[in-house]
Amino acid sequence: MADVLTKEQRHKNMKNIRAKDTKIEVILRKALWKRGYRYRKNYGKLPGSPDIVLTKYKIAIFCDGEFFHGKDWEVLRSKLEKSNNGAFWISKIFRNRERDDEINKRLLFEGWTVIRFWGDEIKKHTDECVKVIEEAIFDIEIGDEET
Repeated sequence: MADVLTKEQRHKNMKNIRAKDTKIEVILRKALWKRGYRYRKNYGKLPGSPDIVLTKYKIAIFCDGEFFHGKDWEVLRSKLEKSNNGAFWISKIFRNRERDDEINKRLLFEGWTVIRFWGDEIKKHTDECVKVIEEAIFDIEIGDEET
């Protein structure tokens, strides 16, 4: 049986969810720093304030939590439909997903490369995430040489 939290316990849990410097962001930032990449954190000059920005390469990186950004949305949605306050969460997560898409489009239009990672990807496969970023850098550098 699932643990049932009191209203106060749930409030405390939700209050402690951070918007900046989350565990997944810190893991990825440390890995990038160790490889010699310098970046900006929560870069407010760009739409969506990307979690990590490599300004030199015009790469915007977002570290998305599975719940709030709706990973496996159809499965999550059906679970939420059966839960307490499900309509609220469905609406909130649906809007987050729409906003993510709008931000991606705006950044792409402005000439940025957008990379989004799920939290579990970062935690379990940090090296692969760094490789994805390095491949994007390589592609950008090759493109710059051709022009």
